[in-house]
Amino acid sequence: MMTRSGHWHIQQIILVTLIGIVCGVVYQYGVNSLYNVCKVLVGPTGLSPFVDNVFAGLWFIAAPLSIYFVPAIGSATIGETLAALVEMFLGGQWGALTLAYGIVQGAGNEFGFFPNNYKTFTWLSCILGAIGAAVLSFIWDYFVSGYNHYGVVMLLLLLMTRIVSSIILDGVLVKLITLQFDSVWKKKQRLLSKNRT
Repeated sequence: MMTRSGHWHIQQIILVTLIGIVCGVVYQYGVNSLYNVCKVLVGPTGLSPFVDNVFAGLWFIAAPLSIYFVPAIGSATIGETLAALVEMFLGGQWGALTLAYGIVQGAGNEFGFFPNNYKTFTWLSCILGAIGAAVLSFIWDYFVSGYNHYGVVMLLLLLMTRIVSSIILDGVLVKLITLQFDSVWKKKQRLLSKNRT
């Protein structure tokens, strides 16, 4: 039976690797495809930078899922980096830069779980991790993606859009997914304890 462990046993290594692979495939063939369609549709309005930030939270989900299964320092960064690596090898449109994004996004998510030493996977830690990923990736985009050419008002609007996207998709959605895992595990534990008696 799968258990959460703060130690890197073979089961946790395999699980984080699978999370990275699945998320990388979803990023490349699901999220990126939808993102490209939206970017083309919104492009003529001049609001395409907002598309980047609306989708941002979807690109962050491998990190908290990895922390959920392996509550240890670095698991978010490893999970998100593996997802970025898979996305890159599947022909991701950002090429090798995808790998750097994965590191930044994963490291940002670590901020939400670091204060409680990765021991609990609470709503607060998920939301703080989502905000950390949003802010750190936004700083990265400021220097790498040309955000430094925008005015202050545009930067604030983009940052707020990214934070909201991240809270909803990287924080709330992932927490709801993990609550389903918790429910399944509790049912299995009850069944196991009944079988033993």
